[in-house]
Amino acid sequence: MTGNKPPFTYRPITERAPLSWPGGARVAAYVGLNVEHFHIDKPSTSIWPGTADLVPDALNYGWRDYGPRVGIWRVAEILDRHGIPASVLLNSEAAEHYPQIIKAGLDRSWAWLAHGRTNSALHAGMSRDEELAELTAIVDTIAEATGTRPRGWMGPGLTETFETPALLAELGLQYVLDWTNDDQPYPLDVPRMISVPYTVELNDLGLFGKGTTGPEFVQIVKDQYDQLHADAADGSGRVLAIALHPFVIGQAYRARYLDEALAYLAAQPDIWLTTSDDIAAHYLATTG
Repeated sequence: MTGNKPPFTYRPITERAPLSWPGGARVAAYVGLNVEHFHIDKPSTSIWPGTADLVPDALNYGWRDYGPRVGIWRVAEILDRHGIPASVLLNSEAAEHYPQIIKAGLDRSWAWLAHGRTNSALHAGMSRDEELAELTAIVDTIAEATGTRPRGWMGPGLTETFETPALLAELGLQYVLDWTNDDQPYPLDVPRMISVPYTVELNDLGLFGKGTTGPEFVQIVKDQYDQLHADAADGSGRVLAIALHPFVIGQAYRARYLDEALAYLAAQPDIWLTTSDDIAAHYLATTG
């Protein structure tokens, strides 16, 4: 569906058929791991805005570049320790620039989602034909690098055009993460396309950027799970998404708190620790 309206219809969570997860789990949880590539000559996500418009911006570019050089490997070890596969939000340029990360993810059976070309450019301002060519190139690049075509999409900066969901469906994708408005998957007003919950709240970039401490991060994860678990007492499962960026959560002094948070989740009896791909596939297979 196109036009200047959201690609979904309002339907409150109180008016849906019960949603069940495998094994009777109340909460399906996944880690959305952002693996991104940035351009040295374009401003982007910054820890200090004072140099963000400089070319080169050594301060902010170096901060971001810590992710693929160091942070991702620390995060991968923590995920391994708790048996949690990553749902990788992958820039297609990252697939080309960081083959070691692709190999590490393939060794771990990570899920690969298309996350635009680069996080130095938002997914906007294209005609339909231009966007179709851009999406085709992104999807094909990721498929070639990983050996599988991505099933999910999240735009850089969670950006879309009004045509994006329909074009993604044409390319065989099944779900998007851009609309952070629900605790359950739901169908879009586009055939063969659903929304899966993502989060800009339980998101390391936003939380730590606002001064959240490591212990507070652990408590936030616990509180999120506990509330969703209580909500699911109505017999309908919920989704807990944790959004991570290796240049943020992968910092040495923060890693222990990710470890503590995931240890808490892994110890819960009513949780399905999985990928966004598997959440989407289960929803599509079990919901009419």
